[in-house]
Amino acid sequence: MPENQREVVTGDVTVAATADAAYATVADLSSWPQFHPPAVHAEVLRRDPGGTLVRHWAVTGRASARTWQARWEFDPAARRIRFSHETPPAPLSTLEGEWVFADEHEGTCRATLSHTLTYPPGDEARVRDLVRGIARNTEELLQTARDTAARREELRSLVITFEDTVFIAGSVHDAYTFLYDAAAWPDRLPHVARLELEEPTPGIQFFDMDTKAPDGSTHTTRSVRVCRAPHLIVYKQTVTPALLDAHTGRWSFVETPEGVLASARHTATIKRSALGLLGVGTTVRDARRYLRKALSTHSVRNLQLAKEYAEERAGD
Repeated sequence: MPENQREVVTGDVTVAATADAAYATVADLSSWPQFHPPAVHAEVLRRDPGGTLVRHWAVTGRASARTWQARWEFDPAARRIRFSHETPPAPLSTLEGEWVFADEHEGTCRATLSHTLTYPPGDEARVRDLVRGIARNTEELLQTARDTAARREELRSLVITFEDTVFIAGSVHDAYTFLYDAAAWPDRLPHVARLELEEPTPGIQFFDMDTKAPDGSTHTTRSVRVCRAPHLIVYKQTVTPALLDAHTGRWSFVETPEGVLASARHTATIKRSALGLLGVGTTVRDARRYLRKALSTHSVRNLQLAKEYAEERAGD
């Protein structure tokens, strides 16, 4: 049998942060959807001595996404992160790589990302396409790591995260269904003026939505959602309101002996250059208060409507 061929794709970048800070930025896989445009969700499937098995979702186009599983090994002492794909894309036999961070001088470091792929001979054209894609992804990932690590202190104030929870005396299926069925939202949610939904793959939704503000104005957003029935819906806005650089969140449903605890979680990154949209002299603190009130008002109302929907059916 012919030996597998081998390709290595490597990139590096200087980061205005220490190696420890850059390492911590990349190692926090759950935060990547907030800062890396294609990333949507990272779900830990298992932790064992061999590493952490994570399922990832990422957008690949306006209405397309892909999912894959990778095993991660974290070594903070060496500032090294290794990963390997459980099922590499055809025709690859293996796909693995690593991040390495090394301090340079004056609070900067060098971040290096490498991918190593092996493949059987005979399909070099497809492999070349994959290598080009991996090279593009490497550059994009390095840029995200560089920018996020360099802004880590500023982002502490610009990123707001909060969660609201409502108890539902009904079934988890009905509570989940109400929030999963986004196509029905214009008829069910008073602040939704329009929603056009696509679900090209079961459980992966894309939609454009017009939301009505209290002053009568509307703004349009586009979102992708990963739906994990019946306990979780994760979303990310791929087109955000003007005030935000990023907005991610989740609807979660926890069964209890009495019913369901349904929660809405938001994580929003404020765009500093857009603070003036809220009025002259608006501060980051003002924007945080505004977002907490505005987003919470909508999500709590949605949870209350899901509660009514599920509890009506529980009484049937």
